[in-house]
Amino acid sequence: MRVAPKITLTDEERVTLPRWARGRTTPMRRVRRARIVLSAADGKQNLEIAAELSIERTIVGRWRRRFLAQGLVGLEKDAPRGGRPADTELARKIVAHTTRQRPANATHWSTTSLAQALGTSPSTVSRVWRANGLKPHLVRTFKVSNDPQFVEKLIDVVGLYLDPPERALVFCVDEKSQIQALDRTQPGLPLKKGRCGTRTHDYVRHGTTTLFAALNVAEGKLIGTCLPRHRHQEFIKFLRLIDQQTPGELDLHLIADNYATHKHPKVKSWLKRHARFHLHFTPTSSSWLNLVERWFREITDKRIRRGVFRSVQELVAAIDEYVAQHNADPQSFHWTAKADAILEKVRRARAVLDKMQTA
Repeated sequence: MRVAPKITLTDEERVTLPRWARGRTTPMRRVRRARIVLSAADGKQNLEIAAELSIERTIVGRWRRRFLAQGLVGLEKDAPRGGRPADTELARKIVAHTTRQRPANATHWSTTSLAQALGTSPSTVSRVWRANGLKPHLVRTFKVSNDPQFVEKLIDVVGLYLDPPERALVFCVDEKSQIQALDRTQPGLPLKKGRCGTRTHDYVRHGTTTLFAALNVAEGKLIGTCLPRHRHQEFIKFLRLIDQQTPGELDLHLIADNYATHKHPKVKSWLKRHARFHLHFTPTSSSWLNLVERWFREITDKRIRRGVFRSVQELVAAIDEYVAQHNADPQSFHWTAKADAILEKVRRARAVLDKMQTA
């Protein structure tokens, strides 16, 4: 009977491998390789490890041998793939067509359409794309702010994050408007082994609500309330709520976007009568500067998007419950980027845009 070679781990490997095996952001391939090696180090044979991880025995043997030969470095890199490499001239043509040209009847190339245009195979196109990090089917959105006061506003907001004033609280304030209370027309099927959860594509609307939120930057706690609309009247009502729920001897610095409601004459009049309130506006098209947007993303992903709500009251109750649980164990968002570094990135982005517009 063949016995797999024994694996003995160094101190560094005993620290690194469990971290890889548990890492949420670690690539899944590396997670599986780390689990293989850890099981092998515990004395388990390849067949036993393969059964535990639901993979082939040959895969277990391959990564056991790779680790013995190369250590941790061997688990980080994929082995060279087989197949005939594309010739250099063809690879250059594929990259040039992908990045500089468009097909006649589409917005981007597919492996099939580009292969037909260049007289090669889709697998060759795919191999060249992978080697050069090209993904024509993906696109990301962006917007460089054209605010004439961009620099001043950026320095002001980042300064509040990195060096907040004494005897004051800094809040990130915004509204998540038009949150729909959606009910599905039929019950969804539950998650089970080998099948993801399902839900119907159609739904019934039961109305909307607006979540007003103020995130305490230092503590991570949130002051929030749901109101039917998001006019200046509701914003003033929310400011009163912040006033009631914060110590009266502290100044309040509120970071907000440039929504017209925040600059309404009646809002300005209210702020004049409440001298401890100070509004700081982010540059236009720069919602990423407002930390409460990250919290909005979390509540959307975890509670709203896949929720089923048969009424607005049910939706509001779910939001209130989420806020209460968040405040019971608040997790603050720490800002680390300095203004100079952000301005340099913006400068480079504008230079690229100017070059494209003049080309």
